[in-house]
Amino acid sequence: MMHAAVRQPAVAGVFYPGTETDLNQLVDQLLVQSTEPVSLPRQPRAFVVPHAGLVYSGPIAALVYRQIERWMPLAGWSQIVLLGPNHRVPLSGFAGVAETYWHTPLGDVAIDLDLERLLQARFDLPVRQDAHQLEHCLEVQLPFLQKVAPEARVLPLLVGHTPVETVSALIAELWQREDVLVLVSSDLSHFHPWEEARQLDAQTTRQILNLESVIEPEQACGCQALNGLLLAARKAGLELRCLGQNTSGDTAGDKARVVGYGAYVCY
Repeated sequence: MMHAAVRQPAVAGVFYPGTETDLNQLVDQLLVQSTEPVSLPRQPRAFVVPHAGLVYSGPIAALVYRQIERWMPLAGWSQIVLLGPNHRVPLSGFAGVAETYWHTPLGDVAIDLDLERLLQARFDLPVRQDAHQLEHCLEVQLPFLQKVAPEARVLPLLVGHTPVETVSALIAELWQREDVLVLVSSDLSHFHPWEEARQLDAQTTRQILNLESVIEPEQACGCQALNGLLLAARKAGLELRCLGQNTSGDTAGDKARVVGYGAYVCY
């Protein structure tokens, strides 16, 4: 079966602006308006970043991408692996990709199929274009990466229902390579009143910082990948820190029914 060499964007013009000019302007604005990156005692190994429409979650996502921008010259990451949940198609296990490039209005992002093949030798990692075709959670990260890590090759992987030990093992395998950065894509609680969401998300953040790899889907839609990261971090003696947290009610939505967003760094 022949696969297209380029994946066209599924949510351009919906989750983020559909023209190069407008997308450039919005991402630049989010990065410029973001607070100065907090100092970290050592090089980050992974981040957790939200994935809603950029007018909603972009300010929190920018906290992660400012850190990547700061560390890029020091860390020299040449490969960035994106791990996120399936919203559109039922999925057990991982879903790999076939395309050589993923396109956004800012241009093409090179996909690291060599790294994918290395992982496929050790993990059950089938190509599932159907799962990726309409999925937004990884695509919305690309415009930021095109700004702060334009030379890096990206590997977008979806993580469906998967044993936490398997996800942890895949992340540990990636961490064997100094030039790989892991990005977990996840929002927090969904569709609670603002005050309730703030309390729920604060509790989830406490669990994340305590490396409790038992986050439930209603706490974080990307919990499969997130729990794998927390277990891998615990085994590797790493820490997590919250870079920032808010909800859609703090950015571009009303407060009656909000989605929570958090930015976290693992180091």
